[in-house]
Formats: sequence, structure tokens, C-alpha cells
Amino acid sequence: MASMQGDKIFPFLWYTKEAEEAARFYASIFPDSRVDRVTPLPVETPSGPAGSVKVVDFTLFGKRFQAMSAGPLDPFNHAISMVVVCEDQAEIDRYWSGLLQGGKEEQCGWLQDRYGVF
Repeated sequence: MASMQGDKIFPFLWYTKEAEEAARFYASIFPDSRVDRVTPLPVETPSGPAGSVKVVDFTLFGKRFQAMSAGPLDPFNHAISMVVVCEDQAEIDRYWSGLLQGGKEEQCGWLQDRYGVF
């Protein structure tokens, strides 16, 4: 499980409804990655009824991330993106192909995954 004490700062991603699905998708692509915990909120919130809002703790390349499914707020855009350092073209191609499933290619070696990130 992701260290809750050692990580003083980590990325937080707000999804309309697919945080758990996105975390599982990313964990399937990158090594040393997993979904650590999915916590549905037990009470009704402005974002939805009890159980519909979920906080997802996950690990990518051994680094902690957190995401939430809590309804529309601001869409993802190029103001935030992830950089994956690769050793060779084969590694680039592997991650590119994985992330591009359901996503779209953009200019200058960028892509947008099916969730609007990367």
C-alpha cells in the first residue's frame, strides 16, 4: 500500500466518474504500479449520493497518486501532464501504445489518454 506517512506531496486528479477505472488502466500499463485502495464516501455529498463519490489511492512506478470521482468540475487540459522517462524507443512505444488505447495523438509527441490526461 502507498505510504501514507512518507509522501508529503503527491498528485491528485479529479475525475467526473472514472477515477477507479483510470487508476486501474494506468496500473496495467506501468511496472511497479497498483491500485492500493478505493474508498467510497459513506455519506451524500454535493457531488452525489453515498457511495458514488470515490477516493482512489494508487501507485505508479512506486510513486503515490490519489484520484477522486466526484462529478464534473474542471476538465483536464495541457496545464497538467505526466512525463515518463524512457530508456529506449521500445519502452516509449510500449507506453505510447498502452496510453493511446481510446485516446488521441497530439502534436510534438504528446497524447491525451481516454480520460483526458497525459
